[in-house]
Amino acid sequence: MARKTATTDPGPDVPAGAVPGLDRLPAGPTLFVGRRAELAALRAAATRPVSGRCPVLVLAGRPGSGRTALAARFARTVAADYPDGVLFARLSAPDGGRVPPARAARLLLEQLDPESAVPLPGVVEDGRDEPGCVALREALAGLRVLLVLDDVRDAGQVWPLLADEPGCLVLATTAGPLTGIEDIDPVILGGLDRTASGELLADLVGGTRVSCDPVGAADLAEACAARPAALRLMAGWLRGNAKTAVTDAARELTRVVGEETGTTPGAKGAADDAVKAGAEQAKPSANARKDARKDASRNGSANGSGIGSGIGSGNASGNAPKKKEEGGVAPGAGAAAPGVGSAGDRAAWVKPGPEPAEPVPVPDNDPLLGAFTLLYRGLPATQARMLRTLTLAPAQTADPRTASALVGCPVPDAAATLTALAERELLGAEAPAADGTPRYRVPGRLYPRLVRLREQEDRPAETELARARLLERLVRLTESARALLDPEGGPAPDPLPTALRLHSPEHAREWLLGERELLLGAVADAIGQGDLDGSAGRLVTALLRALPLTGAPAPADLYRLHELVLTVAERNGRPRRASAALLNLGDLQVAAGRWEQAAAHYRAALEYARKADDEPLCARALEGAAGCHRALGDAVRAADWYGRALGLRQSLGDHAAEARLLARVAEAHTAQRRFDEADREYRAALAVLRRLGDEHAREAVGAALADLRERVDAGW
Repeated sequence: MARKTATTDPGPDVPAGAVPGLDRLPAGPTLFVGRRAELAALRAAATRPVSGRCPVLVLAGRPGSGRTALAARFARTVAADYPDGVLFARLSAPDGGRVPPARAARLLLEQLDPESAVPLPGVVEDGRDEPGCVALREALAGLRVLLVLDDVRDAGQVWPLLADEPGCLVLATTAGPLTGIEDIDPVILGGLDRTASGELLADLVGGTRVSCDPVGAADLAEACAARPAALRLMAGWLRGNAKTAVTDAARELTRVVGEETGTTPGAKGAADDAVKAGAEQAKPSANARKDARKDASRNGSANGSGIGSGIGSGNASGNAPKKKEEGGVAPGAGAAAPGVGSAGDRAAWVKPGPEPAEPVPVPDNDPLLGAFTLLYRGLPATQARMLRTLTLAPAQTADPRTASALVGCPVPDAAATLTALAERELLGAEAPAADGTPRYRVPGRLYPRLVRLREQEDRPAETELARARLLERLVRLTESARALLDPEGGPAPDPLPTALRLHSPEHAREWLLGERELLLGAVADAIGQGDLDGSAGRLVTALLRALPLTGAPAPADLYRLHELVLTVAERNGRPRRASAALLNLGDLQVAAGRWEQAAAHYRAALEYARKADDEPLCARALEGAAGCHRALGDAVRAADWYGRALGLRQSLGDHAAEARLLARVAEAHTAQRRFDEADREYRAALAVLRRLGDEHAREAVGAALADLRERVDAGW
């Protein structure tokens, strides 16, 4: 059994619950060693005054260097200085996809105030004035909040989120330098020093085993480039191979790294080659890698593809230069580009750089992947299959409910397998769900390799079946939540197995709100691939019925769902469904007071309704567009669109709608000072309402007509 005595940085953590949002941070490893110099550098940078905006700290390091764990550790040690809360968002997907700043802003807004109305998405050229970004910056005014932005791809994701509030602090982790934001000196992570590497191995493997072979431990640390993730994987491999000496583990890792590169160098040579390769971006061929290095030498680090020699082999052997060991800071590495201007001018302290063409990958000859390969080869078949299949989970995050659906096994078996994989350092522990259910995430550094293994070892039919099982599981869970929240809203679905069951309306509400992002992500993934539209459509329908029952339906979420409905309808050639989706999108824009955008949706809905030859939908779209023109003060166009809607309603025999539209046309005529026409339309509306026997509506229209006549008689 491994010891649990590794030393950590000095200073107590903030107690759980003392600062809102601390539970959102990644749990991080149980054992945390070294990094005192880097923590000190972060603390010093956090206290440096910056004019015009909140300070920004950048923690840069290669995948597997422990930058996320260090960021979470630092956040917990300084959280007491930010009593208004800690916010956390990942700005890259495990596959390297770039999260737009607008989406990150909406996630952060919801964390800051779950009851706040998150703005609907908008389209702007530079992203800073997107409604969500504006709302976030306004919400942070006067607050002391710590924002932790993990795995940032480029400065263009960060600068729209920066509040004009010096009391806040942004901590960004990245594999690149984030050029384009002024007054940043990034703290750069290399490998652990020799002492910390030895402590980590001793505590994870067992002190006696390591202390009896200090040379082997040093060799293993060197072969791992002294990076925490690789060391942890190799420690897991050693625990599973109790009779293997630490020295043999170093040789075995070197051999596997040589296999990955197609070479068989000597032990030390292979380790050195692996470390050097870890500082470069992998390319499909040797010539491509050479070209990339030439481009990097010409363009510096502006494209965000690397962070320079400070993260390569400098600390690989655990004997880094003392200057780096004691500070880890590369002064000036994050300076703004020439011509940015003074820090006091908002337009000066940010300058968006070009979006990187691709994320920084983990090269095949990286010791991290060599350690993973060793560990993966020794996994039981059930664990290996689970690990591969979890790459299909939304946001690569799963709990026993979703994992059991993906692999088709009972929930207790899935829970045990997830726990075993987490103990082997192959999964990262996430914050548990609202009901305490443990959740795990596939590390981004391992995701591409696991996808490759899945494509090699699993048949396409098995992969599609796993995705279909997941969607159907989510549909049943969502429908059961809806049934608990609204027992009278329709027949309840068949009961779920006990291990999956939601037990009460409050449990159902917490599950829906807690898993909302993952549910939306599952729908988006399925519709994006386009091969499971039926299951995805059922999940959209279930969510549209269930989310409003939580009492806090986010318009932005409903907007995303209706956009997905529109995508499926257009792809499958269903104009009626496309028209209905556009009408719903228009209604959401109206509720947000965005009349021009709403009018565009209504006009598009009208075109689809005409293709479907659906007159009620046409009338609905015409009336919606007319209302937008009325709100914009365009009485002429409002009267025209209301009149066209009126003609359709009359032909359909919809007398209630006819009376309503006659009154709207009268209002539009009044705005144009066409009083005789307005008087005629009001009287026509009264006649229709008299036939319908709607006394309440007759009183309202009669009062409007009397007011019109009184004003005309007074010389209006």
